[in-house]
Amino acid sequence: MKARSMKAAAALAGAMVSMALVATGCSSADTPADKPAVTEITFWSWLRASQEVVDAFNKTHTDVQVKFEQVPGGPDGYGKFANAVKAGNAPDVMTAEYYMLPDMVSQGQLQDLTGSAGELVRSKFPAPVQSLVTLGGKTWSVPLDAGAMVMFYRKDLFDKYGIAVPKTWDEFRTAAERVKAANPKARIADWVKDDPSLLTSLSWQGGAKWFSVQGDAWKVDLSGGETSKVAAYWQDMLDKDLVAVVSPDEKTQKQKNSELLVTLTGAWGAGGLRGGLPDQAGKWASAPLPHWGTPASAMMGGSSFGVAKTSTKTEAALKFITWMNTTPEGIQARLSSGASSTLPAIPELAEVAKKNFDTAFFGGQDLYAVAGESAAAIVPGWTWGPAMGSTNAALREGYAQVGAGKAKLADVLGTAQGRTVDDLKSRGINVAQ
Repeated sequence: MKARSMKAAAALAGAMVSMALVATGCSSADTPADKPAVTEITFWSWLRASQEVVDAFNKTHTDVQVKFEQVPGGPDGYGKFANAVKAGNAPDVMTAEYYMLPDMVSQGQLQDLTGSAGELVRSKFPAPVQSLVTLGGKTWSVPLDAGAMVMFYRKDLFDKYGIAVPKTWDEFRTAAERVKAANPKARIADWVKDDPSLLTSLSWQGGAKWFSVQGDAWKVDLSGGETSKVAAYWQDMLDKDLVAVVSPDEKTQKQKNSELLVTLTGAWGAGGLRGGLPDQAGKWASAPLPHWGTPASAMMGGSSFGVAKTSTKTEAALKFITWMNTTPEGIQARLSSGASSTLPAIPELAEVAKKNFDTAFFGGQDLYAVAGESAAAIVPGWTWGPAMGSTNAALREGYAQVGAGKAKLADVLGTAQGRTVDDLKSRGINVAQ
């Protein structure tokens, strides 16, 4: 009887301890049961100030937290993402430049966001920007910036050499000749030998349409009339040694030596100039891109953010993307560090960007007025193809030959045309003849 009494007492004591622990757990504010659920998502990007954006988001949100990983831009970054999707360990949020989005979609790497973000894109973004992330009537990503091309130039050196800011490509060539004559080591601009983005964007500005859809097939035209005009112009500039054929590192060194007067790039390039050439503060300015007779521009770069096909956290991912791309706080976080000079794709947020990017490096010039003018002049109707990875690879390989004087741009474009068509057919994509 005594043994049974002791067992009963022990059981009663254990029950009381258990009840006390439960009661303590229910009353404590520090236990996981009372904390709000936190969803952690991962984010890959190479864009400037991404870490600052993530830090600002994490400080102001308790239900979603973002883990950021810096990845390389270009083919290396996209290749890493493609492999991660196949392996099932891709990030939740991935950077998708407009030119690569169709390729990523055709490879099945991204989620269809029509039901979750389609209305957001339709209601917030101008139609030309919407078209860049809407494929097959479906929304695949949320835009960040417009990527409008401008001409950054060394105002002090233009003044020194007595050169007026060129408004047309004919004037640009004349200015190039004057620069070379005034300083044999200097050139008006560079031709990066492994980067096809300049020729691509300038073809867009010239009215070319490399890709279009005809019925259920893609039409590919990398060497048509408008492109051939642009290619012939730059081939002549190369043949006459009026531009510097350089690697990215060589370009930077020539800029530091005041041997390059112009860079033709997206409005986002202001942040890179300011960060990379601090000793040249006050010497740079921005102007619209030279044109062929009528003011016109195009995009170079320009980014959006999509959700990986393998992600199970779409709602949290879109909460972060929406804050990052569509709110004043998100834009402020990206630009206030000075590393990024992004032109937001939502027009009303340009004023937020203007207030948060210090333009002292550019003599206080209103860079966003120039960028806005350029954005309004972007030639409509451009479509990115579904195999830009292959297209760019072919162009990049050919560029090395062009830079060495062993090939012509027209030949490189023809080769890229053939390889692009072959790649599309190998994927089972119809190509118009």
